[in-house]
Amino acid sequence: MRIAFTTELPQEGFLRLAGRGLTDRVMIHGEDSAWQEAEILVSTFDYRVPREMIESMPKLKLIANFGAGYNNIDIDTCRERGIRVTNTPQPVVEPTAELAFALMIDIARRVSEFDRAVRSQLSEVSHFEGFGVMRNLSHSLYGKTLGIIGMGRIGQALARRAMASGMKILYFNRHKLPVEIEQKYEATYVDFQTLLQDSDFVSLNLPYTPDVHHIIGKPEFGMMKRSAYLINTARGAHVDEAALVEALQSGIIAGAAMDVYEHEPSVSTALLSLPNVVLSPHTGTGTWEGRIAMCENVTDNILAFMQNDLQAMDIVL
Repeated sequence: MRIAFTTELPQEGFLRLAGRGLTDRVMIHGEDSAWQEAEILVSTFDYRVPREMIESMPKLKLIANFGAGYNNIDIDTCRERGIRVTNTPQPVVEPTAELAFALMIDIARRVSEFDRAVRSQLSEVSHFEGFGVMRNLSHSLYGKTLGIIGMGRIGQALARRAMASGMKILYFNRHKLPVEIEQKYEATYVDFQTLLQDSDFVSLNLPYTPDVHHIIGKPEFGMMKRSAYLINTARGAHVDEAALVEALQSGIIAGAAMDVYEHEPSVSTALLSLPNVVLSPHTGTGTWEGRIAMCENVTDNILAFMQNDLQAMDIVL
């Protein structure tokens, strides 16, 4: 059985495929068309799999996506052709929540801003004001309110970290969580508007669908505290980036920390020029440990598919 890969991935995560005789692996690149005969496609979250690509693979039976999201794949075409689609939701949970928490600390304690200021002493034009008791002040997370939009696995992992730091947790979800989960994280379910109005930090941790495109835009920024920070480690299209720039420039909110962008991989020059923004290059799941675990998860899905074990697969479609 031939497996095509859109991206070079750590091979140690796929050793079990060789043990099952799945050694016919090809890469999608250049003029080599061997990949079009593949029955399994291992795609990555940053590689688009459009209709024309799917239709050029007549033997394709499974797309095993490397990533929790799957908006890079034309699901309608897969549905029409009866192609299974899987993803890797579990390995991304802890690394993504970890980065979201790191971004919260960074933007509140001004870590990146201070790093730039201290280093600026090496240049001819330095904006560093020096050390002092009442200089370089920032804000603590302790005692603040975190509003989590999307209280799934990543949202809950973030809540666990925030709770340990003495934060109050509010959340908005499509459905209210069971009482035992709310109690576990000392989390309170509120409506969307209340979350925006009452939170010191608003974190986006929900999957992307057209229904939540620009879930945060100009009206929503207007509901937030002027001292609030927006944290986005989900998808760039959740946020109207032009409205975000306006909110940051005019002081409608205090700052933002982002790992994803509306027009990724392009980052707007306006965002790049703002001092009250922390920017990360879509690396929420980007740890060595996380990448290996995601490869192992892809392998699990491929082997379960071959055994027709639907319960063991992370099925999207």
